[in-house]
Amino acid sequence: MVKNKMYNSTKDENQKLKNKKIEEELDNSIVNKIYRKKDIEFVSSRISMMGKTNLTVGSFLNMRLLFSILAFILVLIIADFSYVLAPAAAVAVYYGYYYVMITEPIKRRTAKLDHEALNFFEILTLTLESGRNLENSLEITVDNVESELSNEFKKTLLEIRFGKSLIETLEGMKKRIPSETINNIILNMGQTSIFGSNILDTMNNQIDFLRDKQLLEVKERMNRLPNKISIISVLFIVPLILLLVLGPFLVNFIG
Repeated sequence: MVKNKMYNSTKDENQKLKNKKIEEELDNSIVNKIYRKKDIEFVSSRISMMGKTNLTVGSFLNMRLLFSILAFILVLIIADFSYVLAPAAAVAVYYGYYYVMITEPIKRRTAKLDHEALNFFEILTLTLESGRNLENSLEITVDNVESELSNEFKKTLLEIRFGKSLIETLEGMKKRIPSETINNIILNMGQTSIFGSNILDTMNNQIDFLRDKQLLEVKERMNRLPNKISIISVLFIVPLILLLVLGPFLVNFIG
């Protein structure tokens, strides 16, 4: 029953992935003629870490090239010293487009997945403690936890349903997850399945690590607060105090 429910919840998503692959194949017919295979594979691996996205390898590479050319031509036409500034503008747009479209979304997704990880793996560990194996525990956990990390494990379980092994699907899942912390947990899960070690001890150690990491992140944010408050004070509060103190003298001087 759990498997059927999980299959129905991911059916539409798989259809979208198929349509996206068709679009990528059409794009690649042009992309492969322009870009190196190494660049295409790198961008493809990074886009796969972004989760749900309409961005394809072909559209990204083509739009980045187009914007870089437009920036070069525009600066070449309107700017002084254009022969120096135009190449610089093209390079800035080239790398800036990558940062905005890929690097920044991956950073946000990594933070989101790390935030969801503690709750997900705590529930998974509780399910394992009831005596179930890893695959059944994952099925119960993803059925009761709604998060982006849970959706990634749903994809993994669906691949198992279609004939892949648990180890193989976990390795494939690591390519879709940008978080090194979660990938380490997935790696440990795979190794316990291969070598038959106690998965509960492994999961408890990983949960303790996640708790410590979140605590350190909270302390780090708290340590940055005084600096932010100091900046706000310098920009807003100090000028107001000076205005209140010197205001009467300025009025008398002007009068």
